[in-house]
Amino acid sequence: MPDMKRSYKVVDVFTDQPLRGNPVAVLLDAEGLDTEEMQAIARWTNLSETTFVLPPTTNEADYRLRIFTPRSELPFAGHPTLGSAHAVLDAGRVSLRPGDRLIQQCSVGLVELTVEARGEDRQLAFLLPDSRIEEMDLADIAELDLIVGCSTGTKTTPAILNVGPRWIIAQMGDANSVIGLQPDFAKLAELERRLGVTGLTVFGARQDGDTAIEVRTFAPSCGVEEDPVCGSGNASVAAFQWERGLLPVDGKDYVAAQGRCVGRAGRVNVSVDGRGRVKIGGSCVTCVEGSLDL
Repeated sequence: MPDMKRSYKVVDVFTDQPLRGNPVAVLLDAEGLDTEEMQAIARWTNLSETTFVLPPTTNEADYRLRIFTPRSELPFAGHPTLGSAHAVLDAGRVSLRPGDRLIQQCSVGLVELTVEARGEDRQLAFLLPDSRIEEMDLADIAELDLIVGCSTGTKTTPAILNVGPRWIIAQMGDANSVIGLQPDFAKLAELERRLGVTGLTVFGARQDGDTAIEVRTFAPSCGVEEDPVCGSGNASVAAFQWERGLLPVDGKDYVAAQGRCVGRAGRVNVSVDGRGRVKIGGSCVTCVEGSLDL
């Protein structure tokens, strides 16, 4: 690992108040680091994700991003995408394209981001790459029920949503059912590894407040028992609802709440259009700024 100072930020995502969202560590000067070194840094930060900003390999993109959990690399992830875009904009590393757009290059391809609001109230959003629903075997659903301690198929049948990461998505009876969930993390990690999925995201309708649903995300096989606020998980929930006919045919905009069970108060702006295309957005705030001396 070359000995140099590398610019570093920790950005709290899906919140405009520090310590209330999901932090992502962003290394802005990642050139010269190999995969093993990046994984070592991600293991050291011990956040749900750490990202590494690199020059793009195509003129169609503004920068390239590699995303790591403490244990593995992800092809795409939501809150790291928004937090990294916030970091590169704040650092003056990129300029917006026409239409207030940025293009991120990552393992799933090119991801389009837009700046939805400017200044202190800046909001960022990304358009979800193509997703695919995969039905689950009944035996795997029965095992999932044992892991979470309740039936996950009362309202709709759980499924796997492939959005780069592959999430098991399950609808619970309501928000209280989501909040009260206590999965067996060891057994969930075994199921994740066997199915080749990133983790489990559950959701349930809220009856009060400014949010439509409560969401929780678990990924123990990646070293993250509960992700505070998950962008790709929320995107998968939106795609799942569209595929299961739970949203109006002309689409819907709503706000999801996530993080309550780990002391956070994340708010995720979700938009699904009449073609089923999903956009995920929210606020970001920089909490740590400096350099890593590596």
